[in-house]
Amino acid sequence: MAKARTSGTRVRVVQLPHAAGLPLPAHQTEHSAGLDLIAAVEEDAPIFIPAGGHALIPTGLQLELPPGTEGQVRPRSGLAMKHGVTVLNSPGTIDADYRGEVKVLLINLGKVPFTIVRGERIAQLVVATYTRVHMVLVSHLKATTRGAGGFGSTGLQSKEPAVRAPHKKRKRVQVRAGSAQRRPRKTRPIR
Repeated sequence: MAKARTSGTRVRVVQLPHAAGLPLPAHQTEHSAGLDLIAAVEEDAPIFIPAGGHALIPTGLQLELPPGTEGQVRPRSGLAMKHGVTVLNSPGTIDADYRGEVKVLLINLGKVPFTIVRGERIAQLVVATYTRVHMVLVSHLKATTRGAGGFGSTGLQSKEPAVRAPHKKRKRVQVRAGSAQRRPRKTRPIR
C-alpha cells in the first residue's frame, strides 16, 4: 500500500453507514493517477451481474470536490481484462457541486456472470481540473490544415483535400423472376 500523501488536493469525504469499516479510496502506487473505489454492498448481499447485464454499485461515499475540479470514474483495467467488467458510462463525471452518494455503473461484457462482493475494487476515481467555457456565436471559424476531416481522417498519407467526382446518372436494371432478360427501367438516382 502506498504511503499516505500529505500534499496535493484535499477532498472532503463522508462515509455512509453501509460503508463503515471499508477503506477510503487511495492511490495504490506512488505515481498512480486514480484512487480505487470500493463496493459498499452488504456482506450477505453481493450483487450479481449477468453476462450482458449492468448494475449500479454503491460506494458509500459522498464527496466535496474543490471548485474547478471533477471526479472522473474510470474502469479498472484488471476487471476489464480478466472478466470483461467495465464502467458503462466511462468516464462517469462527478461534478463539484454533487453531494449524493457516488455509485458506479458497471456492465458485464464477459460471457459468464460476475459477482460484486463487499470491499471489491470496482473502478478508479481521477480528480481533474477543467476549463469552463462560454460559447460565442460567430459566422465562420479560422481555417486549419485538417479542416472538416472527421472520424479516421488523421494520419492519412495524402494531405490533399478529398474531391468528389461529379455525380453520374446510372441506368438501373431490373431482373424479373424466371427471366434472363434485363430491361432498363427509369429510376431516380440515389443521393
